Amino acid sequence: MQRRSFLAAALGGAGVVRGQAAARPNILFIAADDMNNSLGCYGHPIVKTPNLDRLAGRGVRFDRAYCQYPLCGPSRCSLLTGLRPDSTRIFDNNIAVRDKMPDAVTLPQLFRNNGWRSVRAGKMYHMDVPGSVGTNKWDDPPSWDVAISPPGSEQRTEGKGGNLLAGRKAGWQAIAFEGDGKDQADERATEVALETISSNANRGWFLGLGYLRPHLPHVAPSRFFDLYPLDSIPAPQNPANDLDDIPEASEIAINTRAKDMGGMSENEKKQAIRAYYASVSYMDWQVGRVLDAVEKSGQGGRTIVVFWGDHGWHLGEHRRWHKRSLFEESMRAPLIVAAPGLRGNGKASRSLVEFVDIYPTLADLAGLQAPAVLEGQSLRPVLEDPSRRFKSAAFSMVTAPNGIEGRAVVNDRYRYIRWTGPKPGEELYDRESDPREFTNLALLPRHKGVLERMRSILDGGWKAARARG
Repeated sequence: MQRRSFLAAALGGAGVVRGQAAARPNILFIAADDMNNSLGCYGHPIVKTPNLDRLAGRGVRFDRAYCQYPLCGPSRCSLLTGLRPDSTRIFDNNIAVRDKMPDAVTLPQLFRNNGWRSVRAGKMYHMDVPGSVGTNKWDDPPSWDVAISPPGSEQRTEGKGGNLLAGRKAGWQAIAFEGDGKDQADERATEVALETISSNANRGWFLGLGYLRPHLPHVAPSRFFDLYPLDSIPAPQNPANDLDDIPEASEIAINTRAKDMGGMSENEKKQAIRAYYASVSYMDWQVGRVLDAVEKSGQGGRTIVVFWGDHGWHLGEHRRWHKRSLFEESMRAPLIVAAPGLRGNGKASRSLVEFVDIYPTLADLAGLQAPAVLEGQSLRPVLEDPSRRFKSAAFSMVTAPNGIEGRAVVNDRYRYIRWTGPKPGEELYDRESDPREFTNLALLPRHKGVLERMRSILDGGWKAARARG
């Protein structure tokens, strides 16, 4: 059997009565790995993402969407269960949902239980990249009718480039290759998505489409690198004393101690940023192929599209080049929801929202009864009116070796971070006057009143910050 015929047989599933699909909105649920807000639709001056830009143009772009743990595994488990890390008890990678929550009803499982065809293509729960690409490690079988983890060449891709930091402590692989990349996992995930869409036109489907890019290695066709001449890439700019007022726990929590990535030169930093941007544009191209397929199939009017990044990613801010910090660049990630017929489509929202809100939102839009244990809220009111004030605060956390724990809360103006354990400390930033969070106000006595208010918001927790009415 040819590959395309095999995919059609695997992904089509059992037939259903014609007309039943019309009552069930499809869910195209697209994730990008290590995706910060470097997207054209978020106002980035360099990055080219025409397909996500057009998605944002027909949906609602959330400008202040925050993950609950800025690391792949914990963030994805939280989002897909609608529970916060304190409830999932998943604080690191390489842990499956059922290891901690054997009776959980995940977001795709809810749809599957109610008759939708549930398909996974690529990375949805945690998957080591590149180590476990092509495997089903840490996946959740009850979530899917069909789960496909396409293999890919990853760092073995033949092309121009390589490891910018070969022989040094950290690695940064940037590989530009010719062609479209038929041997890349993301290309193969797109093929699965295209077949899912065409094979299920008469049945409601939930498609979890997980792209690996822009996660390292930054592998992309040469034409996407060509979009970003090296002389167009600005080098990161940080004050010389930026880290002087940051608690030691914050430096430990980033895990890799990746300050300046093992001593990258200014030219190497620009090459690293260029490679990240190229892989973002490559991922955007894949998204465009899938969006086109939905429209051409005639299913666009009943397909809800959600695009999200599992957490942010530092590109030199605060001399950091990874995730797992509680600064804005790591804790915030893109979220776009395009649900046909809602009044807010085509607009952006500054409302504070959290990734635990995605599960109850999709259940609400599909007319499903969400589990009572969910710890987020439906975003339908904001999707109808993006100017609406929603939650009063958003929360995230990280853990680190030796009992170090960091918890952050952001409200309309301030970010407060508390570190507990053997290296306790506090951080407070005024994002109105200091949007890049360079000055820790927690150390300045004149800000004691604000500090105490933010402490009380963190202590009050997410229940006290819920949207009212």
